[in-house]
Amino acid sequence: MTTPERNTRQRGAEAEAFVAKHLEKEGFTIADRNFTVRGGELDIVARKGDLLLFVEVRSWKKRFWEGGTPAETIHPQKIRHIVKTALYWAQTHGVRLQRTRIRFDVAALVGENGRFDMDYLEDAFPAAGLR
Repeated sequence: MTTPERNTRQRGAEAEAFVAKHLEKEGFTIADRNFTVRGGELDIVARKGDLLLFVEVRSWKKRFWEGGTPAETIHPQKIRHIVKTALYWAQTHGVRLQRTRIRFDVAALVGENGRFDMDYLEDAFPAAGLR
């Protein structure tokens, strides 16, 4: 793995750890991290009571670039992959969808070396296909 690739992965892992810690402070339990199947990945899965969160984490060094902000880089195809993977996760983990509220959040972070500014978007896109 090249140095830039390693740095990107390391920064991503630091960003996910930052978000996981934030969620734990909010009373959530981290159920899974970096769950990967063919065609999709879930950065963080968290629970609190009957609420199940699927959190997409985006982190950059800078706030803006030609394509917008970190949160603006989640396109419809990516959303479809996240929802499909979340449905698979729920099915394989015995989640009873009739008794569970599902929410998709996005954590957009800017910074590095464990120091981040975070925009946390609750209910960032609909849970279509999970009900």
